[in-house]
Amino acid sequence: MIKVENLTKIFGTKRAVDGISFTVERGEVLGFLGPNGAGKSTTMRMLTGFLPPSSGKVTVGGFDIAENPIPAKKLTGYLPESAPAYTDMTVHGFLDFAAEIRGLRGAAKKSAIGRVVELCFLKSVLHQNVDTLSKGYRHRTCFAQSIIHDPDILVLDEPTDGLDPNQKHEIRQLIRKMGEQKAIIFSTHILEEVDAVCTRAIIIDRGVIVANGTPEELRRKSEWAGAVTLRVNNVAEAAVQQKLNQLRAAKKIATATSGQRVTVTVFPRTAGDGDLTREVIAATNGWQVEELRTEEGRLDEVFRSITMPDTTGKEAGQ
Repeated sequence: MIKVENLTKIFGTKRAVDGISFTVERGEVLGFLGPNGAGKSTTMRMLTGFLPPSSGKVTVGGFDIAENPIPAKKLTGYLPESAPAYTDMTVHGFLDFAAEIRGLRGAAKKSAIGRVVELCFLKSVLHQNVDTLSKGYRHRTCFAQSIIHDPDILVLDEPTDGLDPNQKHEIRQLIRKMGEQKAIIFSTHILEEVDAVCTRAIIIDRGVIVANGTPEELRRKSEWAGAVTLRVNNVAEAAVQQKLNQLRAAKKIATATSGQRVTVTVFPRTAGDGDLTREVIAATNGWQVEELRTEEGRLDEVFRSITMPDTTGKEAGQ
């Protein structure tokens, strides 16, 4: 449904997007992650035809966005960054206007407006001016315009920005449900949204894709993937360190002591190594083990390791 090939955007001397390629299929919700200034919004503006690329190609629903923009845009719903809207219109007036632009008339228009008002919980503010809305309701109104024509493709730039926790949950549920039938790409810097919504995620940094995979695949890149955390009682911290540091599958350990209890995390040499758990269990035989669990990988640690500079000044992930 979306195909991006060697897409590049240059502003003066800055390469905001640097030769990226990816696809999004129907039934897929792709999270587009990256730190501020990574190139997320610029990419989305090119996907929707808002900005022309410096080079490369975007195909939307089989149509080249540069050569056949109208049929491509008919298939697409777009929620831009900062949720712009005509503030002197009422919510109903703005949605009516958006429906007219999308070619909806008569009963089809009325039905479309009713559908998005219900989906986005806008009934209570339907006749308020947009400039009187809270940030959350304004964002919902702009989200509603992006889906008013029931598009096959959705491009959403920070769709939960400014929403309270309940509103975020509602929008995530809606995106996940729509993603069963549509192709959706949305940008975010909120890592919990990857687990909550995405079937796949891309991490972009300084205009370059540095990771691409399912949430599970990305977590497996974490040093925490397959780590073993345990709490033992009545064993000296030094004895714990000495015993567990000798394990073949252990890369390093971290310990903390509280009274007679020692909590230790053993990190695997190879992320996700199942042998580590068996080695820890064997090594602690005879100890008073109060808790033992295998850790999942942590997306925040993967994100930081890929996008933050290392101590030598080189960029991680490059």
